[in-house]
This record gives sequence, C-alpha cells and structure tokens, in this order.
Amino acid sequence: MDARAIIAKIRDGQSPSAEELGWFAQGLASGGVSDAQAGAFAMAVLLKGLGEEGRVALTRAMRDSGDVMAWDLPGPVIDKHSTGGIGDCVSLLLAPALAACGAYVPMISGRGLGHTGGTLDKLEAIPGFRTGLSEDQLRRQMETTRCAIVSASGQIAPADRRLYAVRDVTATVESVDLITASILSKKLAAGLEALVLDVKCGSGAFMKTLEEAEVLARALVSTANGAGCMTSALITDMSQPLATAAGNALEVIEVMETLTGVSVNTALWDLTMELGGEALALGGLADDAKDGAGRIAQALENGSAADWFGRMVQAQGGPADFIDRWPDRLPAAPVVVQVPCPEGGFVGRIDGQALGLAVVRLGGGRMREGDRINPAVGLSDLAGIGEDLGRGAPLALVHAATEDQALAAAQAVLAAYVMQDHPPEEPALVLKKIT
Repeated sequence: MDARAIIAKIRDGQSPSAEELGWFAQGLASGGVSDAQAGAFAMAVLLKGLGEEGRVALTRAMRDSGDVMAWDLPGPVIDKHSTGGIGDCVSLLLAPALAACGAYVPMISGRGLGHTGGTLDKLEAIPGFRTGLSEDQLRRQMETTRCAIVSASGQIAPADRRLYAVRDVTATVESVDLITASILSKKLAAGLEALVLDVKCGSGAFMKTLEEAEVLARALVSTANGAGCMTSALITDMSQPLATAAGNALEVIEVMETLTGVSVNTALWDLTMELGGEALALGGLADDAKDGAGRIAQALENGSAADWFGRMVQAQGGPADFIDRWPDRLPAAPVVVQVPCPEGGFVGRIDGQALGLAVVRLGGGRMREGDRINPAVGLSDLAGIGEDLGRGAPLALVHAATEDQALAAAQAVLAAYVMQDHPPEEPALVLKKIT
C-alpha cells in the first residue's frame, strides 16, 4: 500500500478501506509514514471526513497499533475523558474519587492540545510526578492505589501518540473523526469496562455550538459502545473557564483547595459529581447516576478522595506529604499582575479560546511540538459570566515569567472579556446527556 494513495482517496472524498486505514495506523506507529504524510492525512480527514464506517475502522486500527490491556481486578475498570477546555481539571478530582468508591481507574491522558490545557502537564507541575509508567508499573499501581493518570506508553495506541502530536501543530485538532479515533483508541486499549465522556461546548472548547458537540458526543458514544465498552456522554458548558484558574500549577492549586476543603470550587465539585455518578452507574457500583453522584460527593466530603489522590501522587514519584504540604510544593511565577476591569458592569461573554492562547503564549502550553512548559505561569482569579464588577475591579491575575509577558497576557485578557450593563443569563453546567 501507499500512504500517498490513501491520502489522495480521502482528499477526493472517497473512503479508504479498513485494511488501508489499518496499514496507515501501523505506519504511524512504526515510522513508515512520514510527518508530512501524517499532517496531510490529518488535514484531508478534517476537510473531507471518513464517514461512520471509516471512523470506526480508524479507531480500531489505532487501538490495535499496539497492546490492548486486559484486567483481573476485584472491581470494575472505568474511566472518564474530557474533550478539553479552559480550567478543566476535573480528572484530578474524579480519578481518586472513583477509586474511593471502589473503582479501578487507569486513566490514560494527554498533554495540552491547541488552546486547551493537558492533564499530564498539570500533574507534572507537582515535583517528581511521573506520567510515563510502563505497563507493569501501571498494573502494580492499579492493585495498590486503584487509580493512575498516565501518558500512553509506547505500547498503547502508538499510532495515536504520533498523530496527536501532529494534530496539535497542524491546525487539525477539531476533526470529529480524528478526535473520536484519538480518544477511543487509547481508552479501548486500556481495557475499560465503562467510560463516561465530557464533551465540552462553547468558546473555550473545540466544539463551539451545542449542535457540533452533539455530533461529536454521538460519534464517540456509538463507536465506543459498538466496540463493547459501556459508554455515555455529558455535553457540558465551556463558555467560560470551569475553574477560576488556567495554567498547570494554578489549576492543581484549585484542585487541592477543593479536595481538602480549603476553598471549594462549586463548578468543579458539581461536574465531578455528575460525571462520577454516571461512571459508577455504568460500572455497576451505583444503582443509577443520582446514587453514584451521592457516593462521589461523600468521597469528596469525608476526605477519602484526597487520601487516594495523595497515594497516587506518592506512587508516581511525587512528594509523600503532598496532601499536607501542597502550598509549599508547587512552583510560583516571579511576576504577578492584576488585570483591572476597564469599565463597570456585568461580565456578559468570555472568549475562552483567547484565554487559553494567552496561557500558551505565557509558556504554559506549546506553540511547537517539543516546546518546554513553564508550570508556574497562567491566569488565576478569573471573573465569571454574570459577575458584577466595578471599574478597576480585577478581571484576573496574570502569573508570568517576565514583565513583558505579563503585559501581553493582560492585554489578551482584556480583549477576551465583554462587559454589559444588565445581568446575563448564566449558562447551565450540563447541557445534555447522550446514552
């Protein structure tokens, strides 16, 4: 077979066969397909699509490009995945909360993609935290710690690892077919029994409208269930940052404040309950989603989720005393600048993508593949939709490495906010459920 012929087929609106897509996925994994060909493939799929059969075939081909795990554990193996947004650090709350409820969570996560933050990058803000575990290390951690948040190893969906990096730097992130294949190839290779998906919708998401998000959610749910994994999806709001922080260490701080009860972020708490309730119900650990949400809330309230998070951090190389000493263990930026509101009024709209790109330009994300991330930089204390602010009140705090970078980020924050003179309708957190 020939990579050029497969790319040309997609470019011309034809559907490659399952065998051709399987060959291409193996070429991504082995290096037989070049970076240029991978980029051209991604762009062709973005512009022309693969169709439902092609999407399923690509997902299976990418899953089968490496090892597919099987488990023998005393509880269900379940997981959650988010399509990405700004301030979306729910995974750091949910994985230990699920573990506290008796689930086993081998969460294979990604790095920052486009304007969105990456779960792995956030955890690596914790000194010593290792996300690159071997399969044997992951198996041992599941037996003792019940949860792990790791990168896909070289043996798990290696075709996706290659294509994921290419998509990030070739403006091909938004393709429904590529998003579906990327997410599910890793999740299905992890040997899951149940999966809950958080499909983001709004200015800070890849899918800007509810209609676009629903198309993606249905593609993900139908593909995953067709492959034998019990799956449902929640379409959730991303018209504003989920947390009040955007940036790696800054989001970990907000997670720890919520886990330890220092200062609970209601949106993070509520969405963790909603997603966790779905996951526990799918995995048979709760009678229904409502019962499951109650169990997740209890794990957060009684400190058991924090305890399991601490065990996970220690197991993956982080500080043994992280739960007690996290304020001392996380890096801080040398420059912190307040962004004053230029005029009084209510926050009417927020350009979440612009905020995410501001964090990337501060060094909190990657402009090019291989860029090194500064875990300390980002935005905090972000004002939310509906807040009534006087002139000069802070819209956000910028955490930067230099004064010049802080000034540029402050200008980006100002451009991302739209004020109005009357209270807006505040968006619902969960917009729709797809089963």
